[in-house]
Amino acid sequence: MTGEAGALFRQFVGFATVGMVGLVAHYSALTGLVELGGVDPVVASVIGFLAGALVNYVLNRRLVFRSDRAHRAAGPRFFAVAASGLVLNGLLMTLLVDHLGVFYLVAQVMVTGGLVFWHFLLNKFWTFRR
Repeated sequence: MTGEAGALFRQFVGFATVGMVGLVAHYSALTGLVELGGVDPVVASVIGFLAGALVNYVLNRRLVFRSDRAHRAAGPRFFAVAASGLVLNGLLMTLLVDHLGVFYLVAQVMVTGGLVFWHFLLNKFWTFRR
């Protein structure tokens, strides 16, 4: 792929790669809190989501979007996007786990898969827009 479409694709791949690092933070907190701490899966998912969001902000700002936007400008936008994802994550996890009986890890994979596109588009075109 070349041109603008190729650049967008490569940036998305970078975003997804960074997201995997954040995902490890998220899922580590989620499973550790549930399995070792006896925390409710939905609550543990929210805590894990926040841990992953912090990792993602740092890495996306520097590596994926190469933003020079000041933290005071980019940070609130990034965390507003993360907050919107957090709300969607919590609502979808509640629906899938508590109401539909989906195993919490399967539900989290489903939710995460949908939210990756949401976060990429908002961060590219709003948070780190040049």
